[in-house]
Amino acid sequence: MNITSNKNFEERYIALRRKENRIYSDKEVFQLPDIDVQHQHYKEWMIRKASVKKLINFLKKKNQSLKIMEIGCGNGWLSSQLSKIENSEVTGLDINLTELKQAERVFKNNHRLKFVYGEINADALADKKFNVIVFAASIQYFQSLKEVLDAALQRLHESGEIHIIDSPFYAKKDVMSAKKRSKEYYKLLGFPEMAEYYFHHSIEELQPYNFKVLYKPSFIKNKLFPNNSPFPWLCIKRD
Repeated sequence: MNITSNKNFEERYIALRRKENRIYSDKEVFQLPDIDVQHQHYKEWMIRKASVKKLINFLKKKNQSLKIMEIGCGNGWLSSQLSKIENSEVTGLDINLTELKQAERVFKNNHRLKFVYGEINADALADKKFNVIVFAASIQYFQSLKEVLDAALQRLHESGEIHIIDSPFYAKKDVMSAKKRSKEYYKLLGFPEMAEYYFHHSIEELQPYNFKVLYKPSFIKNKLFPNNSPFPWLCIKRD
């Protein structure tokens, strides 16, 4: 399963993130999600901080040792946060070697955290199973939602869960307009080809799965707080 079939994807992706001011220093990555209040993406990071806090508090209530995998971990900041859960072991997985090397460098002293280069079927994972698999701001880079979710479910223990946060899901009727907005955005930045690697998944695609919406941004009460995420929090269980 390829997150992209283009071998130049990483190079273009990093260039895009640099243009968006999303390439961070080692010091900044170590401190994320906390960031300077003057930073261009400060408000976005406060939203991500709030959503991650909810996820961690949810997982802590399980009161058990957790083997967690984050798919699309990037620079590793979230994997690091997840490793703070007591009795957890966290694996960060990505095909972005540039940011993955940074993650290994920044969090090298965290012995409950490791990083793996490759896709979900990577040899380094062998027959490992996880209690929790997290997609945070990454599911939109997989062309086939079914393919990646089916592969992730195979990596779960029987009572395991997939959690998807910080990613947009659309009503089927809204997908085409969302694609148009993305094309316009990437064109404006000077990276029109990157629209080919950003995918717009509909909530209807989840119907075959045992899923639950743990957070719905459209609820009125969730609109009252400035740092609440504009994206749903989805949980998919294996059984």
